[in-house]
Amino acid sequence: MTDHPLGAVVQGSLSQGLEVRLHSDVSVEQMRVGKFLVVQGVRSRFFCLLTDVSLGTANPRILANPPNFQDTFMRDVLAGSATYGNVELAPMLMFTPTEGEKNNNSQTEDTSLGSFQAQTNADLELLPVKTIPTHFSQVYEASEQDFRAVFGWEDDHTRRNFAIGKPLDMEVPICIDLDRFVERSNGVFGKSGTGKSFLTRLLISGIIRKQAAVNLMFDMHSEYGWEAMKEGKEVSTVKGLRQLFPGQVEIYTLDPESTKRRGVNDAQELYLSYDQIDIEDIRLVGHELGISEASLDNANILEAEYGKTWIMQLINMTNEDIKMFCQEKQGHAGSIMSLQRKLMRLDNLKYLRPACPHNYINQVLESLDAGKHVVIEFGSQSNMLSYMLATNMITRRIHGSYVKKAERFLQTKSPSDRPRQLVITIEEAHRFLDSKIVHQTIFGTIAREMRKYFVTLLVVDQRPSGIDNEVMSQVGTRITCLLNDEKDIEAIFTGVSGGQNLRSVLAKLDSKQQALILGHAVPMPVVIRTRAYDQEFYAEIGETDWSQLSDEELFAAAENARAELGF
Repeated sequence: MTDHPLGAVVQGSLSQGLEVRLHSDVSVEQMRVGKFLVVQGVRSRFFCLLTDVSLGTANPRILANPPNFQDTFMRDVLAGSATYGNVELAPMLMFTPTEGEKNNNSQTEDTSLGSFQAQTNADLELLPVKTIPTHFSQVYEASEQDFRAVFGWEDDHTRRNFAIGKPLDMEVPICIDLDRFVERSNGVFGKSGTGKSFLTRLLISGIIRKQAAVNLMFDMHSEYGWEAMKEGKEVSTVKGLRQLFPGQVEIYTLDPESTKRRGVNDAQELYLSYDQIDIEDIRLVGHELGISEASLDNANILEAEYGKTWIMQLINMTNEDIKMFCQEKQGHAGSIMSLQRKLMRLDNLKYLRPACPHNYINQVLESLDAGKHVVIEFGSQSNMLSYMLATNMITRRIHGSYVKKAERFLQTKSPSDRPRQLVITIEEAHRFLDSKIVHQTIFGTIAREMRKYFVTLLVVDQRPSGIDNEVMSQVGTRITCLLNDEKDIEAIFTGVSGGQNLRSVLAKLDSKQQALILGHAVPMPVVIRTRAYDQEFYAEIGETDWSQLSDEELFAAAENARAELGF
């Protein structure tokens, strides 16, 4: 905390926040929404977020006859007393003396403000805000020590902290607790072009580096596994996860030709078969295929008769076969014929086969069980029908396997039977979590289960208002870039106490490299400048791929290692 006070608390409440009048030597232009300030009370220190800035006057007559702008003398006379700046603060956390410090204070009978300010954050306990400071308590800029006490530091060996960015006006890292992050389903939100994909890569890189969980990423636009284009006028690329962590990330592709054209030579092929498609999968893509509820009802009749081969049986039926089937099984011929025509569109999906002799989903599971992180690329198969169908089919089977593993672990209580925590990343999440279908999809089930079966979601979306409210209330940590739509902003604060104070903060974010983080993985809401995904980041977080280094680079690395070891 800096020595120079910025202002004093003049009024406020626990529910509405604090109003602070700035001192005359402090310009209102120094204050920015999202800035962190500390209010020094008599017994507690309050860590606060600046949510609004305003101007005030002691007498309305001043506004009726304002001084000339060039009359700097009169403006200086009025400043601080007749005219002043106000800021609104939302208290987020409070530092209070530990029991030992309280006992010391009671023995010495020293409860002065100076004595409290002399204490370090190590002598203080971090608690949720349950009260507010007294009138005229002084307000200061938050110091690096305050930030570290609240958000921790990345090299803390007791927690898996990951630096995701920095405050708007300071050069101190803001960390999220990855263990708490992977415990629940989470979301990365923001309108198109705000950097959601870069943020997602940052988060997944942190999870891989800190070994907090294994990741399964459905890479709709081929952005995560291998290199992708960098946004901006300059034509350049950024590294994918496979390049950063060559020994830990595997790429599976639903379009081998497209993946090879991008220069990925060691990707593994992945195919699905018609007998792996369930009615739940068809229901999810029913809107894309134009399938009615009546047709889905008749699909149940077909499945009851033919089992897993019902789709291939239907596709091979003639009109006469369908009519005979309906006479015997009480089906509706028109609905079944319509269903047949719609399902024939699936022939256009390159990764679908009538039958697969090899179970590729089991192969993905084996990779995850071995601690590998899996990226599934779609290549040219990235249309919404293809993406939703494959994602749902694969996720449903992997979740079913995790349910069995979790039940076995609960039975044996053996640490060796404990499943690895799994984070599944999906884009266009509102397509899977819409209120009309969320109760019938595997993604709605996972979002509501939280950590019950060691599987959580990382949803990436530009339309959070399209996600069911019940699911949004279960999203543990929300990392939100700029949003303009009022419905989307309202959805972000579903189930968040004090969300009204944060709405103005979210609305004032820059369109690039800024985000509001709130929820389970951070002790309080925080606005950050997101960490750059660049060469410096690669060097700090990536795994060295020795096979890709030249002789000169290998020699330099060896020399550095020798120097560090003191040889």
